[in-house]
Amino acid sequence: MSVDDLPPSPASAVTPLGSSVIPIVNKLQDIFAQLGSQSTIALPQVAVVGSQSSGKSSVLEALVGRDFLPRGNDICTRRPLRLQLVQTKPRSDGGSDEEWGEFLHHDPVKRIYDFSEIRREIEAETNRVSGENKGVSDIPIGLKIFSPNVLDISLVDLPGITKVPVGDQPTDIEARIRTMILTYIKESSCLILAVTPANTDLANSDALQIAGNADPDGHRTIGVITKLDIMDRGTDARNHLLGKTIPLRLGYVGVVNRSQEDILMNRSIKDALIAEEKFFLSRPAYSGLTDRLGVPQLAKKLNQVLVQHIKALLPNLKSRINNALFATAKEYESYGDITESRGGQGALLLSFITKYCEAYSSTLEGKSKEMSTSELSGGARILYIFQSVFVKSLEEVDPCEDLTADDIRTAIQNATGPRSALFVPDVPFEVLVRRQISRLLDPSLQCARFIFDELVKISHQCMMTELQRFPVLQKRMDEVIGNFLREGLEPSQAMIRDLIEMEMDYINTSHPNFIGGTKAVELAMQLVKSSRIPHPVARPRDTVEPEKTTSFASQIKTRSFLGRQANGIVTDQGVPTAADAERSAPAGNSSWSGFSSIFRGSDGQAAAENSLLNTPFSEAAQDVSQNLSTIYLKEPPTILRSSETHSEQEAVEIQITKLLLKSYYDIVRKNVEDLVPKTIMHFLVNYTKRELHNVFIEKLYRENLIEELLKEPDELAIKRKRTQETLRILQQANRTLDELPLEAESVERGYRIGSESKHEELPCTRRSRTETNGNGRLHM
Repeated sequence: MSVDDLPPSPASAVTPLGSSVIPIVNKLQDIFAQLGSQSTIALPQVAVVGSQSSGKSSVLEALVGRDFLPRGNDICTRRPLRLQLVQTKPRSDGGSDEEWGEFLHHDPVKRIYDFSEIRREIEAETNRVSGENKGVSDIPIGLKIFSPNVLDISLVDLPGITKVPVGDQPTDIEARIRTMILTYIKESSCLILAVTPANTDLANSDALQIAGNADPDGHRTIGVITKLDIMDRGTDARNHLLGKTIPLRLGYVGVVNRSQEDILMNRSIKDALIAEEKFFLSRPAYSGLTDRLGVPQLAKKLNQVLVQHIKALLPNLKSRINNALFATAKEYESYGDITESRGGQGALLLSFITKYCEAYSSTLEGKSKEMSTSELSGGARILYIFQSVFVKSLEEVDPCEDLTADDIRTAIQNATGPRSALFVPDVPFEVLVRRQISRLLDPSLQCARFIFDELVKISHQCMMTELQRFPVLQKRMDEVIGNFLREGLEPSQAMIRDLIEMEMDYINTSHPNFIGGTKAVELAMQLVKSSRIPHPVARPRDTVEPEKTTSFASQIKTRSFLGRQANGIVTDQGVPTAADAERSAPAGNSSWSGFSSIFRGSDGQAAAENSLLNTPFSEAAQDVSQNLSTIYLKEPPTILRSSETHSEQEAVEIQITKLLLKSYYDIVRKNVEDLVPKTIMHFLVNYTKRELHNVFIEKLYRENLIEELLKEPDELAIKRKRTQETLRILQQANRTLDELPLEAESVERGYRIGSESKHEELPCTRRSRTETNGNGRLHM
């Protein structure tokens, strides 16, 4: 049966497939096309891939029913072409239906009824971006074609895969084109129309090979075998169409293209479709494959598969658009509104200052809404510095760790001056304790510096996101609070110095917690005895009988100082009498005979001295000059140190001094541990928290500064404008999705994506013939 024998079918009998969802997706594509390369939403579409001269352009023109694509021997598609086919309603009066195209890059959009002009515009727009010497670009061209003779389909015609570069094409043109194609077809939302000529081995198909890389399971790929009429005689593509060679879940469709001779002879596409129909009817090999043959069946299959694909992706698409809308709205909100009036700017500045001060105070008090749960922050870090850094460090210090026994003994001896003291002087204790108290100054000042650094960090953390749009204000606020914190640090450090100096200026030995001299002596005696220090042989003047040691301790009458021996005797008053010395002197030891022995000479020297005293001076002088040579004294060394050996009495003195030092140092340390944090909190932390708002008002809230502080950089204005436009587009896309009818929310019965069946029928009426209405208009 020929095509002429087919009964006429009115246009109303043709049911528009996908009229519920494809136009919505087309609108979304138009909407997101405004974003250009910034769009991150992948919409459902069909990408047409194939090698150069595989017949892609002929297939697309057959789907449209009009000539509108550039043609030539070399590469023709050099930029992706986003093609939207929109089915319009036929005229009810039987007149000629209008068909036109619209380019999305035209502003305002205009209708082009001459399809030759559409071709010229594609060529001109391609040359504008890609150059006129075969260059390739990945910037797409948007074209919409309105016709009652098409089905709603969204397609992307991609450049053909080429092997050899020509013109201005780079040497790696094949790799670049493949990369461009993969950027489209790798998205799960994209269906792949893989076009392969029938006179090429299907196993070597570039289109199927690159489609397999993006869709290895073949769930999204529809195979198109073109040029079936030029296969070698005796061969056919039946096995290919049945999927026996390379199976695809969505199957294959075979078509017959217009030849180059048909194009040169201006043979219409309508005539070409009729010839295609006759070709399949005349080939017995293709009997029973009517649902897999011809451009009309390809259009129906694309339409139906795309509809089901869109419906399957709708939930995820809505979710992605909503997420993008939320993120963009939040970004736009961070840029804030533009306020041009002076009163509005003043209110905005005051709002920023107030919010910042509230955030600063809340962070210090632990009431911040953005409180961290992973680490200490704000006021908790300040408490940690006080307790775990400052106090703990002071408690770990031994006040006598840098004082040796020789240091203490030297200090005691230096304090006696040129005389031998009868008591342990109080000067060494005061000198040494002041020295140890002074060591508390540096860690106290360092603690204040640590708190200052923490407050600076908090001030940076409190900078709101809104301030990013006003870099001048942000910088000035940072300067103001930095200077203000430094102003608070200075009195804190001054007060800390005063505290240490007060402790050093008055050594309060009457403090109830001070150990006192009597108890220090008892403890020192016990320590010396328990240490079992070997006692070197003392000099005669330092000799003390063992039984007198205990009596010495019992004779101490002062609270904190120990009486020193004088010729071995310590009286209640601390000064022995001559009679006492006589009684106390050991037998045979003339050095204890009285104060005349203070030079402590030897027995021989004493006899010589007595002889000289009983002899007249002249005789004595003559005798000395005759019998004695001149005595030369040794020069004293430049640096004098005390003897390396010390008596038991000196050991007791050293231990007493250490005990007194430790006792008083602990009192001062506790005072410092308590007063230094209080000082820092009063002069630095709490003061800045109370006065920060007033300082900001004084320094920044001035009429002559408001305009300068609230000046936005040009880059931010551009970002706000771009974000605002993106927000508008996403809101428009969201409203567009709300236009979907309820039945579009569920996948209809019919052709299923990924169907295993090779012969599954489309839900639409199966026809291998073209339909014409009463006016001879072709419908697919």
